[in-house]
Amino acid sequence: MTVPATATELGARLPNAGEKAAANQLRKILAAKLAAGEEGARLNVIDEGKRLDITLTPALSGLLMELLRHVGSGNAVTLVPVSQMLTTQQAADILNVSRPFFIRLLEEGQIPFELVGRHRRVKAENLFAYKARRDQKRGEALSSLAEMDSELI
Repeated sequence: MTVPATATELGARLPNAGEKAAANQLRKILAAKLAAGEEGARLNVIDEGKRLDITLTPALSGLLMELLRHVGSGNAVTLVPVSQMLTTQQAADILNVSRPFFIRLLEEGQIPFELVGRHRRVKAENLFAYKARRDQKRGEALSSLAEMDSELI
């Protein structure tokens, strides 16, 4: 695959109309393969005149489907390996909070971190574990509020 030197990677910008259409088309193909009950999606790819048969495991198919769903919806996407160490700014951006607020979370011990020199670094897996706990608490609080509201009606 040839990529022009001036190309901007997709994680740094929103997908254009052609990329959204291609993502949606590929997502539909994968969904049809998975709906047919196949053990993983089998794809035939033609690369420089050679036919390649590729079998995607269910886990890989699911991950790819999720990625294509976001791109097809017009969202920019960045993949973060769970073992990657993140700066406080990167982690704050993922949680959609300010950096000072994020540092307070670290100092309160809500998210484990390591010091690299004077700089704090957070493992992505610890950040996502915190995010899952936070989202679960929020969901429970919302359910509780909805239950209280239904009692008043």
